[in-house]
Amino acid sequence: MIAANVTGPVAHHAEGPVWAEAWGGLRWVDGTAGDLLSLREDGVHRRHIDDEYLAFARPRTNGGFVAVGARTLYLADTADGETRAVAHLLDDPAIRMNDGCCDPNGLLLTGSMAYAATPGAAELRVIDTDFSSRTVLTDVTISNGIGFSADGLHAYYADTATQRIDQFDFVDGALVGRRPFVEIPADQGSPDGLCVAADGSIWVALWGGFAVQGYDAAGALIERIDLPVPQASACTFGGTDLGTLFITTSAEGLASDHGTEAGSLYAADLGVRGLPVLPFGG
Repeated sequence: MIAANVTGPVAHHAEGPVWAEAWGGLRWVDGTAGDLLSLREDGVHRRHIDDEYLAFARPRTNGGFVAVGARTLYLADTADGETRAVAHLLDDPAIRMNDGCCDPNGLLLTGSMAYAATPGAAELRVIDTDFSSRTVLTDVTISNGIGFSADGLHAYYADTATQRIDQFDFVDGALVGRRPFVEIPADQGSPDGLCVAADGSIWVALWGGFAVQGYDAAGALIERIDLPVPQASACTFGGTDLGTLFITTSAEGLASDHGTEAGSLYAADLGVRGLPVLPFGG
């Protein structure tokens, strides 16, 4: 299957797509610009949030949204409201926040990475509704996609440097029992952002792999979506029936004359439906 280009190259480093009816459809980030992008009928709308980096955003249970910058947590009280900084997340200028999501209890999971991708220098952290945080996973290199199964009993997680998607059990609000779910050969690319579908399948963007790949709940490869650009960064299901897979791509690290549509948003209809986004309770 080949994905269709939706926007053209509107971002340098597009990441973190999320569909939420509460904020009018699809949003994603242009990470290195620190901007939040929205797909609307009249085109792509852009708003600046963080001067260094914007990792991802999620809707809030009571309206508005939460956004994770390089080392700052932001809140807005309405879907298009002004953001305000509410928590400082990191002190080391060599490390920034990266991908994340919310868990079934409304807490925010956010991982980090070193700018130099230093092995083991990063972590996965949980941010509570009072904005306090605690580390739940250490010795991480590039914390990337994380998503939960429809029943909330399992989580899937990619530390890109491991070339794996790992599975956890989610028990009493804790991630336990980490084990390999899928190992991706390096010549297929490296696992980046991921999402989970209603049928239990897991879909992962392959950085350097020109593709998104889908795996069933047992870890068997069931679909490959080819892209004309090398760096697929993340994916999410959206549309009114959650039946369209939206895929972000990046031009980060490519030569200035790469001559591709990297930075575009792509889409594919798979006959699979996604899950509603889990919101932040804070």
